[in-house]
Amino acid sequence: MKVYSTLTRRKEELEPITPGEFKIYACGPTVYNYIHIGNARPLCVFDVLRRYLEYRGYKVTFVQNFTDIDDKIIKKANEEGTDYLTVSKKYIEEYWTDARGMNIRPADIHPKATENIDEIIEIISTLIEEGHAYAVENGDVYFSTKTFPEYGKLSHQPLEDLEAGARINIGELKKDPMDFALWKAAKPGEPSWDSPWGQGRPGWHIECSAMNRRFLGNTIDIHCGGQDLIFPHHENEIAQSECCNGVPFANYWMHNGYINVDNVKMSKSLGNFFTVRDVAEKYGYEPIRYLMISSHYRNPINYSVDVIEQCKAALQRLYTCRDALDFAAENAKRENNPEDFELKKKLDSHRSDFIEAMDDDLNTADALAAIYDLVRDINIALKEGASANIIEYASEEFDELCGVLGLVYNRKKETLDLDIEKLINERSEARKNKDFALADKIRDDLKAQGIILEDTPQGVKWHRE
Repeated sequence: MKVYSTLTRRKEELEPITPGEFKIYACGPTVYNYIHIGNARPLCVFDVLRRYLEYRGYKVTFVQNFTDIDDKIIKKANEEGTDYLTVSKKYIEEYWTDARGMNIRPADIHPKATENIDEIIEIISTLIEEGHAYAVENGDVYFSTKTFPEYGKLSHQPLEDLEAGARINIGELKKDPMDFALWKAAKPGEPSWDSPWGQGRPGWHIECSAMNRRFLGNTIDIHCGGQDLIFPHHENEIAQSECCNGVPFANYWMHNGYINVDNVKMSKSLGNFFTVRDVAEKYGYEPIRYLMISSHYRNPINYSVDVIEQCKAALQRLYTCRDALDFAAENAKRENNPEDFELKKKLDSHRSDFIEAMDDDLNTADALAAIYDLVRDINIALKEGASANIIEYASEEFDELCGVLGLVYNRKKETLDLDIEKLINERSEARKNKDFALADKIRDDLKAQGIILEDTPQGVKWHRE
């Protein structure tokens, strides 16, 4: 498998540090509000990465943090007249509602910034001792970017370009505009912790370095997140981690592209900002997941009403196929047909296409295309009266490939009222007796009640209109 690494700007052969095992860290949300559809993309994309690596036989240790102390959280707490713990706890719970809705598997570890203060203080202390960080008179601690010659290697921006846009804000006592906060001195009324530099709280960037090291080690296999995190967040993580630990921080860096809304970048200021909850209430959660993996993860994607409706329709094709397989399995004969061997070879070709696409930098768009090719051949086989052996084989492959992408997870078997079921049976008898007038009348009566019948080689199928 090859993945495009932001660090090298090319596709790299994916090789784990420990044979047969990958350690992955994904930056999670800052929990001060409901997650928005921009947050949903890395959640879905890197959930698929994890599923695929496991599908290929690797053991995956997947860590995704919650930033549960931050300026935005403190501001939200002040607005609501509560404290940061109440705010962060509430929105972690809301996160789980949306994550479950999108079929995001829980990480192996979900660390919180506030649960790793000791590790954070230890790293900052080491950076100060090694001359990479300094404390100022008010108790703030800053990382000195000039002590790390490779600063800018992830974002591929020359230091002079980064310096041109850097500023020292009012109240900051840092020595250089490019330096960034590792520890923030406590302000009146803010939550704080004891440290060698006085009461304060961690900066945003240091928390991920601390949690990476604690739970995955000094060097991890894959670090991933949204494109917006490349600079400064991930750039700063590299600088502080590599200066502290003396080894590479992550071997591969994967970043997903932005989300546009009606072809304009999503922004609160533009009023085109949507939460996952907003969209799910209108269209359901699964179309959101489908949208997030329908294009290659590095490409921007566009959200609009038309696009989400197209995702719903595409998902319906998958559900219709899977339901058809179930229906056919109840009626098919267990026999070996001469054409079964060739049919299995054709179905296997779609699995091969799926794997080839996913091995090429997690190309979920082409992987979905392989699944729809599989659906096409399944539908043809069912129309031609496929054997029970083929139906079982096709069902297993369908579930296998959709499962890697985390799709078709809302299957519900509908039941009919006894009187409607009786009418369907009466229609079948009428057709056997060649009483087509009665059969047509029953069909039309059922259609008026929203029950659509379809005659197939395996028998009569029905669905609600």
